[in-house]
Amino acid sequence: MEILKIKGGTPLQGQIKAAGAKNAMTKLLVASLLSDKTCTFYNVPNILDVEITVNLCREIGSEITWDKSAKILKITTRELKTSYVPQRYSGSNRIPILMIGALLGRTDEDIIVPTIGGDLIGSRPVDLHIHALQKLGAHIEYRIMKKEGAYLAQAHQGLKGAVISLSYPSVGATENTILAAVRAKGTTLIKNAAIEPEIIDLILFLQKLGANIMVDVDRTICIQQAHQFQEVEHTVLADRNEVASYAMAAVSTKGKVFIEGAEHLNMIAFLNKLREIGGGFNVKQNGIEFFYAGSLKGGLHLETDVHPGFMTDWQQPFVVLLTQCQGASVIHETVYENRFGYTHMLKEMGADIELFTQCLGGKQCRFASSNHHHSLVVKGPTPLKAHDFSIPDLRAGFAYVMAALLAPETSTISNVDFLDRGYEDLVAKLTSLGADISRQPLVKKTLPDKSKAALHQMLKKSDTEVLQM
Repeated sequence: MEILKIKGGTPLQGQIKAAGAKNAMTKLLVASLLSDKTCTFYNVPNILDVEITVNLCREIGSEITWDKSAKILKITTRELKTSYVPQRYSGSNRIPILMIGALLGRTDEDIIVPTIGGDLIGSRPVDLHIHALQKLGAHIEYRIMKKEGAYLAQAHQGLKGAVISLSYPSVGATENTILAAVRAKGTTLIKNAAIEPEIIDLILFLQKLGANIMVDVDRTICIQQAHQFQEVEHTVLADRNEVASYAMAAVSTKGKVFIEGAEHLNMIAFLNKLREIGGGFNVKQNGIEFFYAGSLKGGLHLETDVHPGFMTDWQQPFVVLLTQCQGASVIHETVYENRFGYTHMLKEMGADIELFTQCLGGKQCRFASSNHHHSLVVKGPTPLKAHDFSIPDLRAGFAYVMAALLAPETSTISNVDFLDRGYEDLVAKLTSLGADISRQPLVKKTLPDKSKAALHQMLKKSDTEVLQM
């Protein structure tokens, strides 16, 4: 168990390089299982979620070499050793459920995968996954195995293309359906599909692999059955979550940071909101520079949404940024119903934040009458004071790091494994930008000998004596 120690109050200055996208690389590894060809990936992020997915692929038969320093990974799955994903992967991340789509067309055997995991930011039902795969001809059921939940799937008669309409443009359901449709007979249409940059990156990879996939302007994705596969070389796109995180840290600390590899096209919604509050940025040939351009102004109204809207993963650090803006701003979270849990820590640091169950936005969302706190008002500017944190999820984790960078005293952050899931070399990158941050082993506090003796005497007393003390 390790902790972060951060002494804030210093503007971030310098240059870093954007890592490959977590939400792309993990899915690309799963997609490579569709064929027996070698797939070579470049710009592979050295993060925990990729490590977990690599181990999962090795478990079922993939041969993998990963040069972490060069950020190059090669994977070949000539044959499947098993179609059973062990229960120890239950709750590790959301990748196991995608194994169903990738493996259904690769094996006639029953596929067993554990229930999904990931951050505790709201319900992530897999019913959209299940209904879509069933329309393609898969038989899927939920079972209790070894006292834990698992999904059993099979398509002994093969998969057949279908028209699938998603009730919500779920990223995971879209990815799972695409993976299954690549080997399904005929043509598959996915209507109301998610079209995030990471999904487009997946489609580009699959086209290189041998699939015919088209994306229409009305969120319709058309997939034709692939009959032959070939070896692939693919460079993973930059992680837009990481780029936005460091951008907000730079602006909020009144610094200037150039992020090499940041891609303008995938940051449009974020850059618009950053400009609305007075944050500075310059798009250059090989990246984007972010800087403090003067007093930041509030009065912002922001609603999270699926792409091309404002990404839900940008919301938590953006709230921290808004604590440094003059005036009140409104955030309406429409993607996950339970993503404001981190705000109580910010309030303890001095932030002026109030939560609401109503939709404070231009539209009602699917949580309108659900009694969840999914809107907030944040007022600023407010100075933040140091605090001790326990990270509840990945993006809230960076929000805490960012808040600690603003507090002039020393903050302590535990549960840093959440940050390892999605941020490559976090401490090294922040240190290179001038932050006073270190990663240390967690030292358990021990009682002095006199305190131990007093506690021992107390434990010997009767309950009545203790209550009278």
